Amino acid sequence: MTVQITSPTIPLIVDLDGTLLRSDLLLETGMAFVRHKPLSLFKPFIWLTKGKVALKEGLAHATHIDVSVLPFDPAVIELIEVERRTGRTVVLATASHYSLAERIAEHLQLFDLVLASDSKRNLSAHRKRDLLVEHYSEQGFDYVGNSHDDVPVWAVARKAYVVNPESGVERGARAQGNVEQVIHSNPSRAKDWLKALRLHQWMKNALIFVPLMAAHQLTNPMLLWQGVLAFLFFGLCASSVYLLNDLLDLADDRHHHSKRHRPFAAGRLSIKSGLQLFPVLLVGAFSGAAWLLPWEFSGTLIAYYILTLAYSLSLKRQMAIDVIALAALYTLRIIAGAAAFGLELTFWILAFSMFMFLSLALVKRYAELREARRKGDTGKTRGRGYYPADLEMISSLGASSGYLAVMVLALYIHDQATTGLYAHPQVIWLACPLLLFWITRVWMLTHRGQMHDDPVVFAIRDRSSLVVGALFGLVFWVAA
Repeated sequence: MTVQITSPTIPLIVDLDGTLLRSDLLLETGMAFVRHKPLSLFKPFIWLTKGKVALKEGLAHATHIDVSVLPFDPAVIELIEVERRTGRTVVLATASHYSLAERIAEHLQLFDLVLASDSKRNLSAHRKRDLLVEHYSEQGFDYVGNSHDDVPVWAVARKAYVVNPESGVERGARAQGNVEQVIHSNPSRAKDWLKALRLHQWMKNALIFVPLMAAHQLTNPMLLWQGVLAFLFFGLCASSVYLLNDLLDLADDRHHHSKRHRPFAAGRLSIKSGLQLFPVLLVGAFSGAAWLLPWEFSGTLIAYYILTLAYSLSLKRQMAIDVIALAALYTLRIIAGAAAFGLELTFWILAFSMFMFLSLALVKRYAELREARRKGDTGKTRGRGYYPADLEMISSLGASSGYLAVMVLALYIHDQATTGLYAHPQVIWLACPLLLFWITRVWMLTHRGQMHDDPVVFAIRDRSSLVVGALFGLVFWVAA
């Protein structure tokens, strides 16, 4: 990026939300409030009845935002640093609350003065324009901004710097005739949305077809079509949950070694866009399910959504409850499949899935704690209910849970209903050593630090896991 250096006698005024910061502090504090005080959700609406100023002040005082991990725009910071080296005065002027702006200025050490909203004034649009004119006169400052609210400020500035403009903003700024530079440092990319929606996680929804396979009905075209619809609607619901979860977990994700690169945490996608999309996906999922599939499927989908929401807001921070909830979320996919196909679930499927998915949930926790121990952390892991010292216990619980799933499979072979369902039920015994090998390998790789945070994603990408999965399916095909 080429930075234009101007006269140091003219102050440079820099906006915060969407300009210096690839986020919006009002939405940041709003999501933090919902995350930590979900039972007080009515309070922001009460504050809003008193005006936007009261809302900003209430949220600023009711939440704690770690400004050190916020997604600042490096291109804007470079512009400020270059201008400061010329001796130029740089001012932070923002509609965000003064307490937050002051903490950001103290952290960055880039500003000579902070102008921000307080309990009496919302410093945005024409109010910001009037204050800057009062301080520096018309044409007495240069201004860096990004939004429609900044257009009236550019109208009285000497030069306009436009950063990652919202739709139509660049055109409005250029109409003023004083645009010095347009900075595109944070372009919207399709792959960011694909990552945020986590389409690769839709592979988990293949569990919906497990009841169909267990009932030997995979060749039934009508049931297969229902399965495809169930897969789609469950995926839309899951993606909606992923978006909401990422928005609620912004603070924790930014402190995580890998999750800090997620699109919302890194500021590549705006909180506003996520808040707009997640209800659309949710409505699409439930509308389609209610219209095209049995009501039992919709009921299971509601249970999945409620449990996921409870997990995001609270359960994920409760020791033991979190992994049981994760295992239940996997199992609910199988239950949803049975509901979509109108098939009965057997004791064996439910028992096997709970033990297996509990093991995988513990793999995920082990991988997180191992990384924390590697960094030398000894305290409770952020956003979780575990300590790095819990590693040995978690591995013991996880491996034993996986082996219990194998035992359930072995007992299933001798069930009377099984012998009537398969032509050669004794062949299923071959599936037991395959599953033992896979569980043992997964836990050994996890112990060595070679496991992805999500074991399901790992399995999809791991060649050995894919081979084991193919052989596992072949065993049941031969048995049938």
